[in-house]
Amino acid sequence: MNKLAGVLARILLAQIFLVSIIIQLAIITKNPEGYEAYRAYLGHFGLVGIFAPLMILIQLLAGTALLLGYKTRIFAFVLAAYALFVAFALKLDEPIIFMQYLAIAGGMLMLAINHKTAWSLDGLFNKP
Repeated sequence: MNKLAGVLARILLAQIFLVSIIIQLAIITKNPEGYEAYRAYLGHFGLVGIFAPLMILIQLLAGTALLLGYKTRIFAFVLAAYALFVAFALKLDEPIIFMQYLAIAGGMLMLAINHKTAWSLDGLFNKP
């Protein structure tokens, strides 16, 4: 049961980043000015243009790595930091959403500590 819980936790934590960025990319690609609108949205929070591609890259790369269980510990720390960054940098004024990002960061830290999950590329490559 612990094996199943670990892999399920890893997949559920990865999906929040992957699904949200896939939806965001769909919105960006539907509109010719979609990317500029995304940059303007981030600019509204005081983030310069470089944050748009960085945020997309982090969510895609780290989310996919986490889903596959590749370098789980490293990418769990990356996504924990990212979740904290989003919570504070985007000045989330809705307390529930702010707390959700803090909870995601906590889940990522727990995953980083307990990074050896079943059905992962880490487990496949680190066979004794």
